Amino acid sequence: MARNSQALSVLIVSTLAFTVCFMVWMMFAVIGIPIKKTLGLNATEFGLLTAMPVLTGSLIRVPLGIWTDKYGGRIVMICLMSATVPAIWLMAYATAFWHYLCIGLFVGLAGGSFSVGTPYVARWFPKNQQGFAMGIYGAGNSGAAVNKFVAPSLVVAFGWTMVPMTYAAAMSVAVVLFWMFSYSDKKHLIPSSVSFVDQLNTLKDPRVVKYCQYYSIVFGGYVALSLWMVQYYVNEFGLEIQKAALLAACFSLPGGVLRAVGGWLSDKFGAHRVTWWVMWVSWICLFLLSYPQTDLTIATVDGPQSFHIGLNVYLFTALMFVLGIALAFGKASTFKYISDDFPDNIGAISGIVGLAGGLGGFVLPIMFGALVDLTGIRSSAFMLLYGVVWVSLIWMYWTEVRRSEVMGNNAKAFALSD
Repeated sequence: MARNSQALSVLIVSTLAFTVCFMVWMMFAVIGIPIKKTLGLNATEFGLLTAMPVLTGSLIRVPLGIWTDKYGGRIVMICLMSATVPAIWLMAYATAFWHYLCIGLFVGLAGGSFSVGTPYVARWFPKNQQGFAMGIYGAGNSGAAVNKFVAPSLVVAFGWTMVPMTYAAAMSVAVVLFWMFSYSDKKHLIPSSVSFVDQLNTLKDPRVVKYCQYYSIVFGGYVALSLWMVQYYVNEFGLEIQKAALLAACFSLPGGVLRAVGGWLSDKFGAHRVTWWVMWVSWICLFLLSYPQTDLTIATVDGPQSFHIGLNVYLFTALMFVLGIALAFGKASTFKYISDDFPDNIGAISGIVGLAGGLGGFVLPIMFGALVDLTGIRSSAFMLLYGVVWVSLIWMYWTEVRRSEVMGNNAKAFALSD
């Protein structure tokens, strides 16, 4: 009973800590808009600004995952969150573009918390509950949505500099709560005889590369769109920042909260089946989102007739909502693959897969901005994601679907044995 209560406490406080970390990590999605106006940034520079924290949050995931396996998630998480507080506070005093980029690198450390909490939480639960537990923890991604509720209100009421000050205080409180209500278990640590190189050797497995590809879209795409959507609503539909942030949360919130549902579905039906359907739903949504606002003039027997084709703000938001749900399920199912295939090395593998997803979240906003500057088409961001999903679908078909029956008479048998 004591063990169960400790596991529940670890899950709750870790999820809370990760939510705060994700709020901090996605901070530029909102404060980047007034900074862009002040500094006169173009779309590519804005993409670089928003993506800079994602870079360090991604690169540090592999060592953090390995340190979690070796030293335990509790101490690593506390040190990580504590290290971000000074950088978050200093963000309010930056004045030049390079200031924001440099400080953003240190703020981005908060994004590495995923590779700490995932193995830390998973090891407190039996194998048949790990997908759900990791899904609950991963629901901390909803910090991206919380950021869209909190930050715009602070910007309007007090100015954007109040946002990093408030988030620094929130992170300090999260450190204290995590210290008070988390636990350590030496049984969760790998043997001291296992070296850093030994852990990295497992990364040569081709399955790891495939899971990196999956995660680059379900998580990298989620992060990139969470950073990009507020300004997209402002520029594409002419909305005020508060309304734009509220509608953008219709993507971010289900994309975070419903990860737990994706974990439960992955436990029940298997990671493969869930991921396969996630990719197809994402493919359909991105195909529709990719179509730019278009005016057509057709020569008819009655003379020229003009038509306008394009998504209005309501249809656009509905598609983003569905896409957010699909990506939430996909984030959970990808890590269910990892817990099934690499139970003794979850930290290292989740670190490298998380690195791939994070790098996707870093590269994609920059590419979004570059495509807008080159083509002048805002929906080019969705065209790019559509292509990435195609790669995942083709790869998954050749390595998994061809060797299993997903929709035929034997599909149920396969799901039970997955």
